[in-house]
Amino acid sequence: MTTSAHDAATEPDPRRWAALVACLLAGFLVLLDGSMINVALPSIERSLDLTPTEVTWTLSGYILAFGLTLVTAGRLGDDYGRRRMFLIAIVLFLISALFCGAAQSGTWLLVSRVARGFTAGLLNPQIVGLIQQMFTGRERGKAFGLYAATVGISTAVGPLIGGSIMSLAGPEIGWRLVFYVSVPIGLAALFLAIRLLPRQEVPGTRGRLDLVGAGLLGLGVVSVLLPVIQAGEAETTPSWWLIAVGFAIFAAFLVWERRLEQLDRHPLVKLKLLSMRSYSTAALTGFCFFAAQPSIFVLCQIYFQRGMQFSPLQASLATMPYAVGSAITAIVGGRIVHRYGRWLVTAGCLVTTVGMGLTATVASTGTSDTTILLMGSLLVGGLGAGLVIAPNQTLVMSEIPKQEGGTAAGVYQTGLRVGSSIGVPLAMTLYFIGLAGTSGDVPTAVSMGMTTTTSIFAVALLVTLASAVFLGRQSVSTAPAGHGRSGHLAAVPAGPPPGRPPA
Repeated sequence: MTTSAHDAATEPDPRRWAALVACLLAGFLVLLDGSMINVALPSIERSLDLTPTEVTWTLSGYILAFGLTLVTAGRLGDDYGRRRMFLIAIVLFLISALFCGAAQSGTWLLVSRVARGFTAGLLNPQIVGLIQQMFTGRERGKAFGLYAATVGISTAVGPLIGGSIMSLAGPEIGWRLVFYVSVPIGLAALFLAIRLLPRQEVPGTRGRLDLVGAGLLGLGVVSVLLPVIQAGEAETTPSWWLIAVGFAIFAAFLVWERRLEQLDRHPLVKLKLLSMRSYSTAALTGFCFFAAQPSIFVLCQIYFQRGMQFSPLQASLATMPYAVGSAITAIVGGRIVHRYGRWLVTAGCLVTTVGMGLTATVASTGTSDTTILLMGSLLVGGLGAGLVIAPNQTLVMSEIPKQEGGTAAGVYQTGLRVGSSIGVPLAMTLYFIGLAGTSGDVPTAVSMGMTTTTSIFAVALLVTLASAVFLGRQSVSTAPAGHGRSGHLAAVPAGPPPGRPPA
């Protein structure tokens, strides 16, 4: 009996779980790089004699380039093949690692980091789009749960690997090896991807890339970001008027995107995605949450290495509870999101906000006796984060057709990275302001940055609480592939699961 093309397109890939390994390894690689740089940053700053602005841009330039590439990269994956773009991105990511490790100046490092951000942004939507393509129903929730757990694990072991390298090789050579360690891992991911990733693609509709939209979005983010970073420089007067310019550019971006959509062209962001309540509310929650989370690790490394005089390895061990807690609950969250929906994300945001509030309070004391308390508060924050990341990823993609998976994932991930690119400089700017205002009191300055981070987590909590209250609990359909017009996950009415009485 011959299987029709339609059936072949909707049947689950028999090698999907093996192929998931390649996706998870690539995701591990991208997040490993982001977590290790936090450990190496103090040594890089001393080795290359970086200014506060260069320190901030070393982090923000990568995040910003990452974020601005995601939507275009998602569209490229949808239109030209996620497997193909995955392989290209892995190769470019490894090449950028070599340039970062060989940096001889702040400018060299910044350019290399921005290039690395572009390659990471090219890779990430392909990972999410492939998971969206290969899995449906509860399997998709489990797959995203494993992906989120991988994020947590990479965040946990990244500082340990980076700290161990720094301790063994020394600060001058160690930070360069931190970049090079991604090469063998990337080669392994490349080998598995060639063998396992599905060659059959869900076809998209090819069209011209929206370079105008990408340029407007980039200019808008930079315009908002620049005065925030300038505020951390004592000798620089921030150009606050640029924030108004940035919002005007954002308005022009929305007008341009709507015009392309009306002309049935190929906009960078399909605004109709934002009309899906499951997508828009989860995307806003993710934007706020990720505006806060990345700065935790940067500030903690500064606190332990500079404030407590810990070695890079000791500082990495002290910050590990957050990542471990996140990895543990991410697996659980991916499995139960179909039952609790938005309320699970709300609970996670609440726990994270409480944990980070405790962290900011404990950090302000600045004594080594509080290290255990600080690790405990980080664990609480991490346990909450795991209940946000994977469930929110599942909810945001719940009504997206497979053929739009890469683009939708790119838009969502762009929101996360744009949030990070604004949140990290904001926290770092308040840290530098606190450092200057307290004559170098690192614990107090770090506490100021962490208080800002806690406030942003609180905003994420309010957003997801409002969506849970006004939009109700959204569960995730467990229909197999091929059910419905596009075989995608569907939002189902709020109510108890079959066979389970109402609460």
